[in-house]
Amino acid sequence: MKIENVKREIEEKLKRKVASDRYLHNVYLLIHSDKLDIHWTMAEGKTDGVLANPNQPYHTASVGKTFTSVILAILVEKGLVKFDDPITNYLPTDILKDLHIYKGKDYTNDIQIKHLLSNTSGLPDYFEDKPKRGKGFLEEILENPSRFWTPQETIHWSKEHLKPHFPPGTGVHYTDTGYNLLGLIIETITSKSFHEVLHDYIFNPLHMSHSYLSQFSEPTIKSKHPVAHLYLKELKINVDDYISFSSFYSGGQTVCTLEDQLIFMKALVNNQIIQKSTLDIMKQWNKMWIGMDYGYGLMRMRFLPFTQKYLGWGHLGSSGTSMLYFPNMNVYVIGGFNQTTYQSKSMNFIFFNVLRKLANN
Repeated sequence: MKIENVKREIEEKLKRKVASDRYLHNVYLLIHSDKLDIHWTMAEGKTDGVLANPNQPYHTASVGKTFTSVILAILVEKGLVKFDDPITNYLPTDILKDLHIYKGKDYTNDIQIKHLLSNTSGLPDYFEDKPKRGKGFLEEILENPSRFWTPQETIHWSKEHLKPHFPPGTGVHYTDTGYNLLGLIIETITSKSFHEVLHDYIFNPLHMSHSYLSQFSEPTIKSKHPVAHLYLKELKINVDDYISFSSFYSGGQTVCTLEDQLIFMKALVNNQIIQKSTLDIMKQWNKMWIGMDYGYGLMRMRFLPFTQKYLGWGHLGSSGTSMLYFPNMNVYVIGGFNQTTYQSKSMNFIFFNVLRKLANN
């Protein structure tokens, strides 16, 4: 199939997907390959009646964890911190108190920065884990949308309502709690707010002009397009109206465009932001879920067990967001489905309708 026909087919599939699924309201997709000489941007759907545009900013969800991890990597290269430093070197007593008590033993002093980065600390996840009693955190922020949550408050909530899963370094459990701790550690090391560091170390040097930390900062250039809404099933979330979403902080609160994320991923792949040796350390993979491994703020996707062709790395988000590179195909795929029911469905779309079709060219 001619490459231009592949593009038309992907666009048509995307259009039909949005038209046929009542949960999908706006979808954004960028496919780039220097090898195939393609740069395709696509958008379908609407935001408050405004047609979706490929240059429209949207909430990247947990894709933002990669920005956080790369900031730590930059600080490591500057000699300001080490991956195996204990977190007790960088956090205040009130945060550390009773942070990791597992089966009656306090493991807080054993947690290293690399454990937070790799989701191997054993700490619970304030966002996904459910308390034995009372409301889950998502219920809390949806019922009280005007409440502003600091990262410290999310950690205290986690300590009060949830329990650790295992001693540090002995398992893998995805945890937003750990990533908000990393944000606080970054603030201690740099003596700056996390959003300032995000702009100083990532967005400004790479000229990611439309990227920012929602509710904490502004983009260098304000987009002429509205920020796309995201959806929790049928519930529409305009994050500007949900102050409570401040709680995601350094675990995934960035707003970006497709093009800005491509700039970042190309810089990461081509060792323009951190050294290859550092990136190799961040790619020390641990099995997290079936077909999914986790490194230091990086995910590795294994779509098929018997081929390296479809092996990709980057990060995904709970609203169907993706920022991925497939080295054996030399293909970047950036996307956002803005729907929490599409966390796995978005990857199915990318595999069957993008990667499989490009593999024949």
